[in-house]
Amino acid sequence: MGEAEINAFLGKLVERGVSASTQNQALQALLFLYREVLEAPPGRLSRVVRAKRPVRLPVVLTRAEVRLVLHHLRGTNRLLAALLYGSGQRLLEGLRLRVKDIDFGANRIVVRSGKGMKDRVTMLPQVLKQPLAAHLGRVEAFHARDLREGSGRVVLPDALERKYPGAGSEWGWQWVFPASRQYWDQATGERRRHHRHESVIQRAIKDAGCRAGLAKRVTCHTLRHSFATHLLEDGYDIRTVQELLGHRDVSTTMVYTHVLNRGGRGVRSPVDVLSASGS
Repeated sequence: MGEAEINAFLGKLVERGVSASTQNQALQALLFLYREVLEAPPGRLSRVVRAKRPVRLPVVLTRAEVRLVLHHLRGTNRLLAALLYGSGQRLLEGLRLRVKDIDFGANRIVVRSGKGMKDRVTMLPQVLKQPLAAHLGRVEAFHARDLREGSGRVVLPDALERKYPGAGSEWGWQWVFPASRQYWDQATGERRRHHRHESVIQRAIKDAGCRAGLAKRVTCHTLRHSFATHLLEDGYDIRTVQELLGHRDVSTTMVYTHVLNRGGRGVRSPVDVLSASGS
């Protein structure tokens, strides 16, 4: 089998009504099979009928709903969720924060190697400075104990491990949200600590949304959507919001203006005008 059979299979998936992501996953699996296992690349596959990806508006919480979700979170999960909402970070961007990326003096957070491998700067919310500083105090004591026990190292990005062999145990390179357990690095034979696993906070936020009684689907990314929408509601320039979110194109950020359903000023429904006039 080759290009013709692959095209027929992927086209049949479209006829069955699968989503674009499901069809793409099947395509990537087939490409891996042909290239890596069979070592017979199938060609360009130019006649593939691709499933259309639907354009959907993001789920956005009101400020009261965000407050409810945070109310039903505790400890580190609450701090991380508040930081995601307060700075507009993606989940993995927040989890991969290093201690040196938090600048308390300048009230800013440096997001390293975000989507598209781009660095950017976002704000450090004033209300989170004290809780975050207290959290880092506990993490530093945790790290000091690891060092006394002969561990306390983290993985460094790119080739920094070879360039600076001792940097992995330095305080500035430690994770802001470290995992509770260590692991054995098979390459070095050392005990190391990774950042908190994303599934921990994902479950916590989902459960918090359920306990808050919200009908909306609440995820970590919902907090990022809410961050952007609430900034636009407050009148901030869309280019500023684009920069804080790390979007390459302003058209990506424009989706939040559709969520607001307004232009420069809020659009008032005509039925509200009737009610106000007593008609």
